[in-house]
Amino acid sequence: MQNRLARANLVIKQNKTSPAREKIYSWYAPEVECIAKGKARARYEFGCKVSIVTNVNAAKGGHFILSAQAIHGSPFDGHTLKSAIEDTKKQTGIDPERIYVDRGYQGHDYERKTIVFKSGQKRGVHGKIKQELRRRSVVEPIIGHVKHDHRMNKCRLKGQIGDKINTILAAIGFNFKQILNFIRDNIFWPFFAFVFFTLFTEI
Repeated sequence: MQNRLARANLVIKQNKTSPAREKIYSWYAPEVECIAKGKARARYEFGCKVSIVTNVNAAKGGHFILSAQAIHGSPFDGHTLKSAIEDTKKQTGIDPERIYVDRGYQGHDYERKTIVFKSGQKRGVHGKIKQELRRRSVVEPIIGHVKHDHRMNKCRLKGQIGDKINTILAAIGFNFKQILNFIRDNIFWPFFAFVFFTLFTEI
């Protein structure tokens, strides 16, 4: 009861000039934050930021989500890069050779700044690096699929822990789908075709 009264007091006192981090946007989910997107179609989103890392060069099964983190507190994008790379190393056991990010990561907190390349960067971008930097946008459709096909855009779990669990489960669902698609296209259908034509020739 005391927590509810304190929350109600915050709702009554907040106004347009109140700091965004101190506002209550949802009574039943006070952890919800307002995220400015800067796009004409949708200027703001409500929820929490999510960091997604994927492989720029497609594996045999395509592109996979190597790290997915729900981040609260509306941090600057550049301040999330270090934790995203550390989580990727932990999950894969591989130290990335090059990292490609968008312009929002200007002034990031990762120590090895020479291996981080930003969209629109000209200095030090040539050859293979230039080709891979063009493929940086491959993460955008992955984010769209995870949000709309794997329900990351609407979390039904409670609290900040629920946001983190929902993010990880959505990423796992996307990776499983990639694996199943690979099995279907490279194992199931070739085997089915082989059996079909074998039986057809015997008839």
